[in-house]
Amino acid sequence: MPPEFAISSLLPETINGLTLGLALLIIFTGALIQSLIGFGLAVVASPLLYLVEPDLVPVPVILMGFSIALLTLLRERSALEFGGLQYALLGRIPGGILGATLLLYAPKPVLGLAIAAIVFVAVALSLCRISAPVNRLTLFIAGTVSGVFGTIAAIGGPPMAILLAGKDPNKFRAALSAFFIFSSMIALGILAVSGLVTSRHLLWAVLLLPAVVAGYLAAGLLLGRVDKQKTRVATLVLCSLSALLLTLRSLATL
Repeated sequence: MPPEFAISSLLPETINGLTLGLALLIIFTGALIQSLIGFGLAVVASPLLYLVEPDLVPVPVILMGFSIALLTLLRERSALEFGGLQYALLGRIPGGILGATLLLYAPKPVLGLAIAAIVFVAVALSLCRISAPVNRLTLFIAGTVSGVFGTIAAIGGPPMAILLAGKDPNKFRAALSAFFIFSSMIALGILAVSGLVTSRHLLWAVLLLPAVVAGYLAAGLLLGRVDKQKTRVATLVLCSLSALLLTLRSLATL
């Protein structure tokens, strides 16, 4: 059997040129936004990708988030202050186990509703001006919530983004990127032990990686030239609409 047939047999049955093209565009947009404002890849990508191809959430999105976080941290490494983030990472463990349990036992329409709900909560958190002290307890709580959200929908950023919102923009992006790198490893470890990481997921990640790099490079050209507040508002509107669409589709298939 020629190698190209062996590789194609690993792909989800529903994959085609349109599916791959849409997925690349969605990941590019998410990577661009995250590189500009510090978070956003998963919030933008997860609901849309779940509509396009459910296999893309959460494992490939987590891998894409890891990739963009690593690229961002390399750029912002001089601003990194890691102190305290270990408590948030500890919180990712129980949160990740809870999330993996839902992934194992919930049917796809319920997972779709869960992802949409997580996006709505993420948008609400982003709109709220919550002020909380940054200490061991709040970091652990934010990490736990991030673990649930991140394992189900790869959306682990908003709880930490709210807590760290008072930081200088460069320190904010560096801290979130460091958190994403280690928390992604924790989430993937929990998902792998649960039997939720497959060769198909890894192949999807390889196919989508160029879109992450392209989004990161494009953001490098746009840094300082775009209004980050307007970008943030547009991102939240897009996320809300995609979550609403996912909700309607999931309800229709219950």
